[in-house]
Amino acid sequence: MSDRPGFTAIDGTLACDGQPIPRIAAATGTPVYIYAGGVIRARFAALAAAFAGVPHALHYALKANSNLAILRLLRSLGASADANSGGEIEVALRAGFIPEQIVFTGVGKTREELERAVSLGVKAINAESAGELARIDEIARRLGTRARVALRVNPDIDAESHPHITTGTRRSKFGVPLDEALALCRACAGRPGLELVGLHAHIGSQILSLDPLRRTARVVAGLARDVLAAGIALEHLDVGGGLGIAYDGGAEPDPADYARAVIEETRATGLALLVEPGRTLLAPAGALVASVVDVKPGPDGRRFVVLDAGMTELIRPALYGAFHRIVPVAPRPGAELVRCDVVGPVCEASDTLGLDRPLPDPQPGNLVAILDAGAYGAVMASTYNRRPMAPEVLVDRGEWRLVRRRQSIEDLVACEL
Repeated sequence: MSDRPGFTAIDGTLACDGQPIPRIAAATGTPVYIYAGGVIRARFAALAAAFAGVPHALHYALKANSNLAILRLLRSLGASADANSGGEIEVALRAGFIPEQIVFTGVGKTREELERAVSLGVKAINAESAGELARIDEIARRLGTRARVALRVNPDIDAESHPHITTGTRRSKFGVPLDEALALCRACAGRPGLELVGLHAHIGSQILSLDPLRRTARVVAGLARDVLAAGIALEHLDVGGGLGIAYDGGAEPDPADYARAVIEETRATGLALLVEPGRTLLAPAGALVASVVDVKPGPDGRRFVVLDAGMTELIRPALYGAFHRIVPVAPRPGAELVRCDVVGPVCEASDTLGLDRPLPDPQPGNLVAILDAGAYGAVMASTYNRRPMAPEVLVDRGEWRLVRRRQSIEDLVACEL
């Protein structure tokens, strides 16, 4: 592995874990997602070390990035899996995770998905409602088994992040209200097809303050004490994920501080902890590399810098108004900094990756890197405008390899009749 993990300049040119990005882009074409294995290894190790003092499991949230190579790397490091759909369960299995390492989360699990999860015997199905518990019970009894379930609780705590990714307030669709949870746990105990093994809460994503996460752990631990006092055995508390990163390159929560806050609130229960990290492990490990295809005059003295990547490859700026740093891969010495609106090629006005960004006089053919795109980048990509999905590259242990080829037009129409 390179001694320079992540995206750093070598002789003035951006590299990923020591591998020059222009060399990779020349081989794969652009746009291309490039992932730094060294960053994934380092960030997973830091989080695992932070929770080492208590029984725990880190269930990586596949929704952040579910490329098979990424999943296999995380599994080799000791990760378990958090799946949010039947498709993610199947991908986790293909990556080598066993059912006992998978928790199944999601607000709208279909009957087919539940049947698959019950028949596999996953570690836990994080149940979202009384109705879902009844459906799981019926399926399990029909299959002659007991399904392991954890009740997802809505603690009515604001994650203090973007409203589109806040999931733990009373207004959101996720989980059951806290004041109904104990009664539902008692009802589980009376259902022959259910084995209540845990409690679950996840209040959102891109959380930069530890206070909401600490309060969520406190609420779940308090409910656990009530459930245990009612004579109902539990195995674990699943405190979800949501730990954010600094997209602007500034300070971000320390994994040790995060773990300390959660452990302090839950240790007295004596239950194992499940944590569902996603973005915090993958976002800083990825960059979307694109080519400049055009430069033209823009508003207020700025320039439109048109890339061959846009909202089809990275939808976060269009969807959330999210900020990503945009840097030149090989800046030209002495180039003047100019104000740029960095935009994509898609036929939508919202196809904008960054407004009023100072860049060194971009020219057609130049490469730029959109940083912190390892999570919710490729996994949320689309083929709008019939744009084929971009390839993905993993750089690890001093070598780079293609882990998903560029989609072809034949791939795009393969399912059409």
